[in-house]
Amino acid sequence: MLFLAPEAARDTMCDTASPPRRPAGTLMTPNLTRTLCLPTVATTLLAVLLAGCNPAPDRSYAGYIEGEWMYLAAPLGGYLDTLPVARGSRVAASAPVFSVEAVPEQQGLREAEARADSARQKVRNLSEPRRPSEVAAIEAQLRVAQAGLALSTRQLEQAQALAASKFVSDARVDEVRAAKARDAAQVESLRQELATTRITVGREPEVRAAQAEAEAAVAQVAQRQWQVDRKVVRAPSHGEITETYYRPGEWVAAGAPVASLLPDARRRVRFFVPETAVATLKPGQTVEARCDGCAQPIRATIDFIAPQAEYTPPVIYSRGSREKLVFRVEAAAAPEQAPTLRPGLPVDVRLVEN
Repeated sequence: MLFLAPEAARDTMCDTASPPRRPAGTLMTPNLTRTLCLPTVATTLLAVLLAGCNPAPDRSYAGYIEGEWMYLAAPLGGYLDTLPVARGSRVAASAPVFSVEAVPEQQGLREAEARADSARQKVRNLSEPRRPSEVAAIEAQLRVAQAGLALSTRQLEQAQALAASKFVSDARVDEVRAAKARDAAQVESLRQELATTRITVGREPEVRAAQAEAEAAVAQVAQRQWQVDRKVVRAPSHGEITETYYRPGEWVAAGAPVASLLPDARRRVRFFVPETAVATLKPGQTVEARCDGCAQPIRATIDFIAPQAEYTPPVIYSRGSREKLVFRVEAAAAPEQAPTLRPGLPVDVRLVEN
């Protein structure tokens, strides 16, 4: 509060004073007017001082770091075979995290591969003609029959010429004509047999059925291969192994999580704003989060705004109680530096003006 001395208080009054009376015969000087406006100056100075004592409004919002874990499990049960990662270690994308014993699945895969190979051989057998030696034998018989037909044809022509000159009887001509017809029939029979030999052994429906069996066997192989591959679980993305729930040699049920992974991309900044400020926010805006001990602010982009209001969760602590918070820390040798954002860490979030 501002106090003024008595002398200054008398001068703070704004007044207009007339000049004092002068004796007769003296020259009169123009009226001098003294105007004191000190109250206005003092009021302004007081307002400035009071404004400097009040702190600027805090436009930050309380929040914390949130982690979205992924729980890695195998779709098939079995004994835990290998667990090359440890708690707190970092893994790269597609790196193996653990494997489950896959002896039954590997045996089933070999069986399916054998069935698929047998089905393919059956299709090939039904789709191909007879052996080449059989085809060659029928072709040779056909050539013999064609030669006999040519001979009988010439004999018939000769017999007919002799019969015209009355050197042979008509019975001889009929005999030669019958021999030619016999040889022609033999040639046609061998031609049909050769055509039959050259086509596939199985009929068309049999070939289609064999092809369907082969396709089913191939699908069975793919299924068994999928089961074998899923016995080795790999990390879907870069992140940190935060917990392991089994040890090698223990039985793991199908779908039971063996390890929990905190991906780097799933460490998020969660904060809360009053209903008076939610209308000013929109997805795509940039924010900065600061925490106690952080060397530099954490930049993030808003990608979700809740559609309905909720009460402030109890995890949001006041600044006065932050010093009482403790975090469980477990150190382990890791090939890479762990991310700086730790889930549960309180932060102050401010909007970044573009």
